[in-house]
Amino acid sequence: MAALLSDLLSCLRFYSRLPVPVLTFETSPHAMPDVSRMARVLPLAGLIIALPAAVVVMIAHGLGLPAVIVAGLALVALVMTTGAFHEDGLADTADGFGGGAERARKLEIMKDSRIGTYGGVALILSLGLRWAALAILIERSSFGAAGLLIAAAALSRPLGLMPLFALPPARTDGAASAAGRPTTDAFVTALGGGAAVALLFGVPQAGLHVVLVASVVAAAGALAVTTLSRAQIGGQTGDVAGAAQQLAEIGFLLAFLTQNPV
Repeated sequence: MAALLSDLLSCLRFYSRLPVPVLTFETSPHAMPDVSRMARVLPLAGLIIALPAAVVVMIAHGLGLPAVIVAGLALVALVMTTGAFHEDGLADTADGFGGGAERARKLEIMKDSRIGTYGGVALILSLGLRWAALAILIERSSFGAAGLLIAAAALSRPLGLMPLFALPPARTDGAASAAGRPTTDAFVTALGGGAAVALLFGVPQAGLHVVLVASVVAAAGALAVTTLSRAQIGGQTGDVAGAAQQLAEIGFLLAFLTQNPV
């Protein structure tokens, strides 16, 4: 239990800006987490990370605010909780893949902290699609939308590990290289945990078949990023993992719009 708790706290420090305490039994609380150990608690970390945004949905809707405003406030809470961690990866990936002609140049652009046109457009589309999807889901049911926000966070983060699992590091000095490659058991465990949370929060809202379709769509988004990264840079980086998480989350939420709630 101590090891699991230590991994969860390490995971929350890595993926969020939450004020996570340092416990006495933690030997290296601020070190780069071991991705194989972290994977087993990643769905739970995703659930915790999405909780503030879910609470905002319930409170703001309870105050009578329009669904579009509630959705915007929820995204503000989510981005503040994560420090735009995955959004930054998406923007850097879009800039590198779109703006570089050769592999070395693509990696150089991705390492640059400045955001270019491709990155800016990617952020606008990512936030816009999630905003619109959440607004529609909130109009249907604020409680259901809060649950789906949690489900999307818990499933998309394990799917964000797909590039790290399937591809070698594209460079030796990046965060993805330092984190290591998740083992097959760790990756499968993470996906299983994420799927369990998605079923728990999604089935009451739309039924089993919709949750399964949404999960497949989310996985397809992460797989698309992984395949594109292989073609563009012959491997993966931490930015690519962030982009995979973003497309997985977007795909999961959009899939629920294709069906009416049960």
